[in-house]
Amino acid sequence: MTSHAHAAGNIRVTGARLHNLRDVDVEVPRDRLVAFTGISGSGKSSLAFGTIHGEAQRRYFDSVAPFARRLIHTALDPQVRDITGLPPTVALQQQHAGGTSRSTVGTITTTGNTLRMLFSRCGDYPDGVAPMDSDHFSAHTAAGACPRCSGLGHVHRPTERSMVPDPTLSIEQGAIAAWPGAWQGKNYRDIVATLGYDITAPWRELPQGHRDFILFSDTQPVVTVVPERAVGRVHRPYEGRFVSAERYLMRTLSETQSATQRERALRYVVTSACTQCHGRRLRAEALAVRWQGLAIDEAAHLTIEDLTRLVRRRLEELEDPQASTAVGVSQAATAAEQLLLEELASRLSVVIDLGIGHLDLARPSTSVSAGELQRLRLASALRSGLFGVVYVLDEPSAGLHPRDVQSLLRVLRDLVRAGNTVLVVEHDMAVVGECDWVVDIGPGAGQHGGRVLYSGLVNGLDSVGESVTARYRDRQVHPSDLRQDPEQVRTPTGELRLTGISRHTLAGVDVTVPVAVLTVVEGVSGSGKSTLLDVVAQAVSAGDAATPDVAGLSGHGERVPKRLVRITQRPIGRTPRSNLATYTGLFDHVRALFARTPVARERGYRAGRFSFNVASGRCPTCQGEGFVAVELLFLPGTYSPCPDCLGARYNEETLQVTWRGHTIADVLAWSVAQARHRFSEEPLVGRALAALDSLGLGYLTLGQPATELSGGEAQRIKLATELQAERRDPTLYLLDEPASGLHPEDVHRLLRHLHALVDAGHTVLMAEHHPAALASADWVMELGPGAGRAGGRVVRSGARA
Repeated sequence: MTSHAHAAGNIRVTGARLHNLRDVDVEVPRDRLVAFTGISGSGKSSLAFGTIHGEAQRRYFDSVAPFARRLIHTALDPQVRDITGLPPTVALQQQHAGGTSRSTVGTITTTGNTLRMLFSRCGDYPDGVAPMDSDHFSAHTAAGACPRCSGLGHVHRPTERSMVPDPTLSIEQGAIAAWPGAWQGKNYRDIVATLGYDITAPWRELPQGHRDFILFSDTQPVVTVVPERAVGRVHRPYEGRFVSAERYLMRTLSETQSATQRERALRYVVTSACTQCHGRRLRAEALAVRWQGLAIDEAAHLTIEDLTRLVRRRLEELEDPQASTAVGVSQAATAAEQLLLEELASRLSVVIDLGIGHLDLARPSTSVSAGELQRLRLASALRSGLFGVVYVLDEPSAGLHPRDVQSLLRVLRDLVRAGNTVLVVEHDMAVVGECDWVVDIGPGAGQHGGRVLYSGLVNGLDSVGESVTARYRDRQVHPSDLRQDPEQVRTPTGELRLTGISRHTLAGVDVTVPVAVLTVVEGVSGSGKSTLLDVVAQAVSAGDAATPDVAGLSGHGERVPKRLVRITQRPIGRTPRSNLATYTGLFDHVRALFARTPVARERGYRAGRFSFNVASGRCPTCQGEGFVAVELLFLPGTYSPCPDCLGARYNEETLQVTWRGHTIADVLAWSVAQARHRFSEEPLVGRALAALDSLGLGYLTLGQPATELSGGEAQRIKLATELQAERRDPTLYLLDEPASGLHPEDVHRLLRHLHALVDAGHTVLMAEHHPAALASADWVMELGPGAGRAGGRVVRSGARA
């Protein structure tokens, strides 16, 4: 059913065929707030981002040089016959923080640049100190960063105790825990033995000189190693280079791009504040410059609300000409400061309007919640001041407390009033209800979706029988869909107690986590929910070991968790090489099936031949990725289908092997639902597929690249991987806003599985404020009452009323 918009001033899409879109025609009004709705995988993002924004990008790129245009067109193909009435577009999609410890709130919002310029141009310099440019006030530049800690504010120092936590073990038994595991650690041990050191004696019995050399030596002697391996295997000698444990750790910390490797390396060093800058990150000469009595790091650590008040107070002073004259400030200097302060106040006000004024500019981006991060990026985009364009936003309400939704809507309305069109891919019915127009895609996901069910005024959606969204328009919670007995409240069988939690907004907080129930931690954004989950995860992982920011951890009662599983929305991989099949492990079983086929046996192909990580079987052009990287120099890089294998990933010889008439590339192109039917007689494969399908992921293909998965999809894939394992040990499952980015139907489906885990004797602790989660929880813990310094306390904790 479609309600047509007025023909004038509309964006009209004709013949959209991207992904699962079925030759879609749709019309949406310009200069309005428009919602695109539908369950996950229905095609709404394909229409809003892939088609509408993609076509706007393609048209813009038509203006670049021909040689660059050829590269761009291979990466941009919106697959649409025509779009009329389309202005330039600006897209803001969901991306996880990722980043590094150097990325901060100030860098994301670019307000840090303005603050540095303010100190450079208008700061009070000590006598005899020449003015410095803004680079001197940045910890990210050689001119400004403390030379000892390179602007990090802390130093990592390996010690014997940190690298060898158990000195009763021998080197052979893994006493040097800082060294890598698996084959590389074995190589290092073999090299040490070849150098003449005893690797069988307990570490503490070795002479101190030997221990110092192995741990701290800068020399890297090369020796010929004759490895000792399993009986019957070939023992080929190799040239091995010795690397001390300290050198290995410091090289890993400085060079690795892997968050997992970095996190592991940090376990074996002592981290302390830099003795030169005392954690302030900058050179002394920059810290000596003052503005309003503050050094730049002190100003950056003020909350955005406090900094804004300081800026506005200073602006009022500058507007008083008598005050400026009294202190001997020149008109030029006053004008420069006023200009910078107005710019800073304008940028900060947008952040405050979005409900995140409790943050400070120095806060690392890796420590803010997903909801806060999304709004920071939104603030940066909205401050551009463009008009007459189409903003395409990906679930801007994701991670927002209901109290903050109205602030978001006011900002979006301001964009529309300024002469822009705002298209939002959205699941929050409170946001959808406030929109001017709604385009509902469905009815299902994947091949069962891709149709426009309705395009018109929001109220008209209620009459569309096929629409899943319409079912949740006025009632977001359907209790009978969530658990067998929606009124039941489980009784905890024990508790985990953490005392003296002190991190970010949490200051000396004591928390009791009930065992064998589902607990929801709620509170406004910035109240400390994500921080609490971080602390619980680290404390439970460390067990009896000392944990920073926690005074004590104890467990009492039955079914106290022995395992910890943290399920986040972080990507399951960073390149197309990582996909759904490889992450869940089901691809190992699929490759084994192909290796047992007659043709594979005749040719001597083993399971490894069917891995796109092995050179013998993969396409040599794309190295098994199915895509080739397209570097655009002046734009972010992207991926384009491989010109030789056309995305199949494998070489011709490998594709000649078939299982029941299908190649390995065919299998990777199957959806989860299709594969579940075709692998019905293969229980090892079927279990993983059943878990994925039951979580609403039946529309994804087995070879779906990790780069194409949303945060919600990645989170459910991780949960499905855990569900198929059928764990029996009591486990604590931690989830941070798992409903973020999910349609209400998918939220209900997810909650059913989480309750099934609790029914099996596990414990679920999640930060969430979705009504369905709160309505079905056994236990509710509220943090607050406000955000930032006004939050960080347990306001209430008890059984659901």
